[in-house]
Amino acid sequence: MRVLVTGAAGFLGTAVVERLLARGQVEIRCLARTAHRQSHLEALRARFPAADIEQVVGNLTCPKDAARIVDGVETIYHLAAGMRGSPADLFLNTVVGSKNLMEAAVNCKRIKMVHVSSFGVYGVAGLSRGALITEESPLDPNPELRDAYSFAKSLQERVIRDFHDRFGFDLVILRPGVIYGPGGSPFSVRVGLSLPGLFLHCGGSNRLPLTYVTNCAEAITVAGGHEGRGLQVYNVLDDDLPTSRRYLAEYKRQVGAVRSFPVPYPLICLLSAAIEKYHIASKGQLPAFITPYKAASAWKGNRFDNRRLKSIGWKQLVPTTDGMRRSFEYLRGKQTASER
Repeated sequence: MRVLVTGAAGFLGTAVVERLLARGQVEIRCLARTAHRQSHLEALRARFPAADIEQVVGNLTCPKDAARIVDGVETIYHLAAGMRGSPADLFLNTVVGSKNLMEAAVNCKRIKMVHVSSFGVYGVAGLSRGALITEESPLDPNPELRDAYSFAKSLQERVIRDFHDRFGFDLVILRPGVIYGPGGSPFSVRVGLSLPGLFLHCGGSNRLPLTYVTNCAEAITVAGGHEGRGLQVYNVLDDDLPTSRRYLAEYKRQVGAVRSFPVPYPLICLLSAAIEKYHIASKGQLPAFITPYKAASAWKGNRFDNRRLKSIGWKQLVPTTDGMRRSFEYLRGKQTASER
């Protein structure tokens, strides 16, 4: 059985390909936009000589590419999404690309879809502080009030679920929290905001829904191989989640000094309301980089549930302490190299 991994050359995609091979998948088609990142595939071919690892170059925004890419595969691990750029770029690469992929898939034959969504699709702004986020928690009714990435991911999941409702294929949706690890970003917005020369620490004692990249990839492959039918949804996050305060303290200890200023949530609410009001009054002269809706979505504070994922056999491969250490070692090395 040949599987397709979109976004296979990315931060999470490379880990998913490795975990698929480790779990015995021997026929993998890896989609990348360009052929420039071959070294990691060559290393995997050396580790798994019996595997048939096929790299294809294409762009899901092109319907012809999408049809060519899905031909002959039975399961699609869909990781591809726009990560940066203008809102139009994010919409094109996340939503339009996914629509083309689904149209090509349902026109071929019955295909199982394993879609990597995001915690950002949940409507946490309307929940009480400390609310538990499960797979049944409400989706965000106003994702456009957050950020362009969350908006695009919400639309992407809606498009894929609409195809599922219409055509009835098996669909697995995984909603990771903050994916971190070597090669990833040092700070999620859930920790705070980076300003020139100052880091506003807004997360306080909130738990961070972290998932180390290897653990996240393992969750995706376990859920993708699970024999459940119809629609399955899983939160993806690790155990022993650190608070935002602990994460920032460990970063300072293991990577380097950061000039930070703690901002309690009540103060965030006042500041965000003032910024939004001035943004409207000034007709956009001050960007609305914080609004009450964005603040509540990021820093209101929630608890997180991964019991459903555990119920199908997922186990955390890399303990949280080790994951943070590995991530900070990478960031320290990167910082040292930049200072030379």
